Amino acid sequence: MSETPQLSSPHLDQPLRGFRIGVTAHRRAGDLIDALERRGAQVQHAPALKIAPVEDDEVLRAETAAVIAAAPDIVMVTTAYGMRRWAEAADVAGQGEELLATLASSSIYVRGPKARGAVRAAGLDDDGISSDETTATLTDLVIAAGVAGKTVAVQVHGYTDVAALTRLREAGATVLTVTPYRWVNAEEGDKLPQLIDAVINKEIDVLTFTSAPAVDAVLSAADALGRGEQFRAALRGIDPNVGIGAGGMGHAGIATAGIGGVVCAVVGPVTATPLLQAGIVPLMPERFRMGALIRLVCEYLEKTGVLRVESAGSVLEVRGQSLLVNGHPVPVAPAPLQLLKLLMGAGGGVLSPSELAAGTGSLEGDHALHMTISRLRAALPDASIVETVVKRGYRLR
Repeated sequence: MSETPQLSSPHLDQPLRGFRIGVTAHRRAGDLIDALERRGAQVQHAPALKIAPVEDDEVLRAETAAVIAAAPDIVMVTTAYGMRRWAEAADVAGQGEELLATLASSSIYVRGPKARGAVRAAGLDDDGISSDETTATLTDLVIAAGVAGKTVAVQVHGYTDVAALTRLREAGATVLTVTPYRWVNAEEGDKLPQLIDAVINKEIDVLTFTSAPAVDAVLSAADALGRGEQFRAALRGIDPNVGIGAGGMGHAGIATAGIGGVVCAVVGPVTATPLLQAGIVPLMPERFRMGALIRLVCEYLEKTGVLRVESAGSVLEVRGQSLLVNGHPVPVAPAPLQLLKLLMGAGGGVLSPSELAAGTGSLEGDHALHMTISRLRAALPDASIVETVVKRGYRLR
């Protein structure tokens, strides 16, 4: 009889070995991909958006001119990259000296340590910093300092926080916005449709996002392909914050990753917002940093994404998209592997054909299921490991 699935021993050197991670980032994608691959992951990269060239941004020049003319009382800096790009664009447009003089005469508030570092690198100083690196708390800080009758310039970061701007206006401020980087379509051929298909077919273990506009772009691309409902359903399959330790947005007790759906992982709450609005609960680190996101993905998959059972004298271990039999890798196609995950997750229980078809989301009709079972049996060292239970379904022996 098969045993209840157990987690395998930790692979400390390559905790992501066997797992497949989707990356949608454009900026700093290389850093993220390198870090994931060093930890053993196979990465599928499909940038959804890229940042428009600063030299072509006439809107930013106009926004900067408006800030200089208004001489705002308060300036809110939300990202280090945004601050650096703003200064760079101003220099290119011949506005650099005027902008720095304007900022020097303002009270500057920053969202986090990186934004503070960028402000200081520009030769400026700040008057306050958010306690938790969120725009909401930064807005609380600025309103508490008093904004009635004052002009506030807000450096937004590609995904405007409308709620924060509304709160500032309701508190009596005149609000100006500056957007140092704007998103345009990445135009990477068919990479994004291929990634969307991989998510729907559950050939991806974790799909990562580092910006909210990228989330919107991927969801919109899935809709344009006529696969939006399937795509969202695959991402709603499991709550990734169940069964993990520190980090994430909540804790409870799920069995295994990769069986019910694909996990989304985001770098922070702004990126999480459009996913939550779509009914998708993402994995999110407590500290909104790329390194913290990678560590949390490793922890989550190592704790919940590895299945191990003993059957017919063999030890079967599934790590994400790979199968090991007695410690040796065994090639198996995505659909049979997904069936094996479902059977392993059942802990020796019988799963009906309808349950197996629903669990894969891609098998339509008895013939497709029987063919996939046959392919799974052919990949295993002993075909009898997958037992047919007459008139009921299948189980692991």
